[in-house]
Amino acid sequence: MYILHNLKEAHMLDAATRQLVKATAPVLKEHGVTLTRHFYARMFQHNPELKQIFNQGHQQAGSQQQALAMAVAAYAEHIDDPSVLAPVLALVANKHASLGIRAEHYPIVGSHLLASIREVLGEAASDELIAAWAAAYGQLADILITEEGKLYQQAANQPGGWSGWRGFKVGRKVVESEEITSFYLQPADGGPLPQYRPGQYLSLRLLVPQLGMMQPRQYSLSAAPGGSALRISVKREAGSNTPAGMVSNQLHDAVKVGDILDVAPPLGDFFLHEERRGPVVLISAGVGITPMLSMLEQLLQQNSPRSIRFLHACRHGGVHAFRLQLGNWSREYPQLLAHTWYEFPRAEDVSGRDYQQVGRMALNTVAADAVLPDADYYLCGPLPFMQQQKAALLALGVAAARIHAEAFGTGGAGV
Repeated sequence: MYILHNLKEAHMLDAATRQLVKATAPVLKEHGVTLTRHFYARMFQHNPELKQIFNQGHQQAGSQQQALAMAVAAYAEHIDDPSVLAPVLALVANKHASLGIRAEHYPIVGSHLLASIREVLGEAASDELIAAWAAAYGQLADILITEEGKLYQQAANQPGGWSGWRGFKVGRKVVESEEITSFYLQPADGGPLPQYRPGQYLSLRLLVPQLGMMQPRQYSLSAAPGGSALRISVKREAGSNTPAGMVSNQLHDAVKVGDILDVAPPLGDFFLHEERRGPVVLISAGVGITPMLSMLEQLLQQNSPRSIRFLHACRHGGVHAFRLQLGNWSREYPQLLAHTWYEFPRAEDVSGRDYQQVGRMALNTVAADAVLPDADYYLCGPLPFMQQQKAALLALGVAAARIHAEAFGTGGAGV
């Protein structure tokens, strides 16, 4: 991995520079959100054109500021050996490439970050400290620019690929549950579709009237590659004026069949390891089911002999998306065993048909079926859910290297 190789070269920063940066880690842990909030406000004031690149829902919710603060503090803390941050930076590089962040944006971000450090820390921000952070940021920027350049090139050079935004027509809208609707997207130019790895996501952008600007969002591809359209399945978040619901409600309510959406190439560092031969355990909650469907369908279409466990949790049958399809697959493919938890089953939910257990997912209750030798485990859902399931898997003896996690929203999986 290029990122890992270049992070191991961090000793190129001299010892004095690394020491100055590392010394700021405790301050960043304590006051990092103050710094990053100042940074974003400053950058958007001086470069308002960047608002359309950054998720303004995350900005309003404060999650973007928190994620950046944690990342900056972690980089400072591990400046002597930042190779431990390689997985996080791989995630960041994919997210940046999906949003169209290019090399020319890094000097803008860097200038506002350094100015914010000086303005927030005041007298504590000596010229030496600013110079040290400038060197550290420059090294990190070079690594990310190179990695993102490779991602752009790979996306553009594959059959059916492209760079930047491409117009896709909504061919179909299909209601999958009370909250989730699928969108089938086809190239408006009539060209071919790209390949992708099951588990990856698409970025799309559309005009949000409340903000008066375009806004990007990432949605997992919910079907296997090789179809006649790219399918995303979007959960309607509560409230069209809430930060989380600005785009999802616009998609559900305003986007119609035949409309054209701006779409970026498929990307993401969470995907099925197809080269492996051991069992696969897919664990999800809520809309986290979407990348798991792509992985599952790929395995079934290839008639893979790998044993598959599909473990899903949701509130009740009304929000259980794709349940008929999953039921049909379970009956058709003997290598697939599906198990579902309903936290609050309704009177009309039929026990034993669409769900097997009541309450929240508890892997220890199905350990004999879920914990398989040499299996790979894929987790997707809300962060607390994934943290709980990872802890359960570790307690059941699963090696951490076998657990792969994807979190929706900003930042890393945190598991």
